[in-house]
Amino acid sequence: MSNLINTPKRRGVQRARTNFGTFPSLSTWFDDILGDDLPNRFVSNFNTGITLPAVNIKENADAYVVEMAVPGFKKNDFNVNAENNVLTISSETEETKETEEDNYTRREFGYSSFKRTFSLPDTVASDKISAKYEEGILNVVLPIREEAKQKPSRNIKIS
Repeated sequence: MSNLINTPKRRGVQRARTNFGTFPSLSTWFDDILGDDLPNRFVSNFNTGITLPAVNIKENADAYVVEMAVPGFKKNDFNVNAENNVLTISSETEETKETEEDNYTRREFGYSSFKRTFSLPDTVASDKISAKYEEGILNVVLPIREEAKQKPSRNIKIS
């Protein structure tokens, strides 16, 4: 696998005519400095091997539910924290394997971590947040405070 990137040839500097002579136009000057493919280079060189778990957020009448797809973990691998209207879900795992055979010892190790943060609305009862991990899905239930729940409309009698 190669980290080399094909770079397109520059199309040259386009010049704009002014009363002072010929100068590069501002847009082509920025293109030449930054390069047209700078975002692609940045992503391909600096974002390799980093993944964040997929998240769904659902809302019903009683709560918000955060579903995070994290297969292969154990419930003890997670740290779920709510503080100052911010929900933080994180995990750090290390794995070490060692195999000893006749004339050699082979060691393999791995480390993975992630951290996701979410701003909580004022309507969440943060003291009643619960979490459950089952079949590769972490569910965090964020109950809505009673006084913040939407009330059904009522007909008001006019006197």
